Amino acid sequence: MALASNGILPLILTFCCAPAMAQLAPETALQVDAIVNKVLAETGEASLSIAIVKDGKLAYAQAYGAARLEPRVAATPDMRYKIGSNSKQFLAVAALKLAEEGKLSLDDKVARFFPQLTQANHITLRQLLSHTAGYSDYYAIDYVSPALARATTPGAIMAQWGRQPLDFAPGQRWEYSNTNYVIAGRMLEKASGQPLEALIRSRITDKVGMRSAIDLNTTAWGEGEVCGYGRHALGPLRPAQPEGRNWVWAAGQLAMSASDLARWDIALMNGALLKPASRAALVTEARLSNGQGTGYALGLQVDRTPDGRERWQHSGGMSGFISQNAMYPADGMALVVLSNGPGPATAAAKTQLEKLMLELPKPPIAPATQDAAADASLARVRTLFTQLQAGHPDRSLMTADLQAYFTEAVVADFAASLAPLGDVSDIQAGSTEERGGMVYRGYRVAAAGRKLRISAYFTKDGLFDQYLVFAR
Repeated sequence: MALASNGILPLILTFCCAPAMAQLAPETALQVDAIVNKVLAETGEASLSIAIVKDGKLAYAQAYGAARLEPRVAATPDMRYKIGSNSKQFLAVAALKLAEEGKLSLDDKVARFFPQLTQANHITLRQLLSHTAGYSDYYAIDYVSPALARATTPGAIMAQWGRQPLDFAPGQRWEYSNTNYVIAGRMLEKASGQPLEALIRSRITDKVGMRSAIDLNTTAWGEGEVCGYGRHALGPLRPAQPEGRNWVWAAGQLAMSASDLARWDIALMNGALLKPASRAALVTEARLSNGQGTGYALGLQVDRTPDGRERWQHSGGMSGFISQNAMYPADGMALVVLSNGPGPATAAAKTQLEKLMLELPKPPIAPATQDAAADASLARVRTLFTQLQAGHPDRSLMTADLQAYFTEAVVADFAASLAPLGDVSDIQAGSTEERGGMVYRGYRVAAAGRKLRISAYFTKDGLFDQYLVFAR
């Protein structure tokens, strides 16, 4: 196995040896460790922290790699990681708890508390929580722009993005939007008379015994916490700049250990938090006005595994952190994977652990989709890739935010890591979605025997608002 470009493979192949929990067979624990260590070695990320629930109990918790690289601090299972948008399911449950108390209804209109927002008389709390409201996403990009680095307030976010024209009529489309959750969070505060942090703590985390859980907007991320890392193209890991205060308010504000997120999963699956009707509402797929399914409920994606098992899951991302949380209620099983890195390690580990724990068959390969607009963008994507290899990107192709991201140091990391790959041998358009008034497009790239992916956002006038390169 080749040494990672950042030279941290010796760190990756060692891990904290906290005692494993009894429910996971020793041979299975060894397989889990092998999977996670291999993923870390292949991705070059700093650490992963995992928790596995089996038969409704916490069966395994382990941490691998480094919580901090300089000086090196080994990751341990009790350390907190920022979970990003996996916080959304907590807000949805808090809303359902208040509904059980008679303090609000999922069918309450936004106008009950905020009549000044766009189409407030036509948008419900349920639509906010299911991403069918139409408010444009204020945080679609995957890097911290100059504006995102400065502190803000929930009110300021609502004043700017909550008063814009909607991206679509309420109930007509599904489109992920953090703006929805900021508005929903303020509605919950108004209905309960409590700050959001106190509401979630008193209704959820204290009751479940999640002692590590904190709200990042009210509790500082100290020097002793896990350090979040980013990477520019295939360059070395570097400490990631965090978002300014309140940019993740109500949409991704929580941090906790993997074990505590697993405790949440157990409580949710066994019905300890909600009445049966409320839990059914939480995990029932939202449908559009034309009856089409969305694959999303309230703060949770709802789908099935390749062999048909019901699955509730979500991912989360913040600057320097990625999380994956998946529940399989019929099996009493859950998987939590947290990382302090920017790339695909959490998704890869979750997929492989799911296959191991559920003994899943290999899923069929999905046929490539035809997207004329994506195909038309290939030349521009290839051109910018070549320019970045040379260290001279054409900034006229970019928005002001992306120009600010591509500092001299960032361009140098792109060039140093991509130039040795030489000419691109193949590039193909992959996934696409609309978000935040932009079009997201993913691309698969092959060069010098390496497989890469490009994550790009295009504005309506065709400029790049994001252009990130990852190993795959």
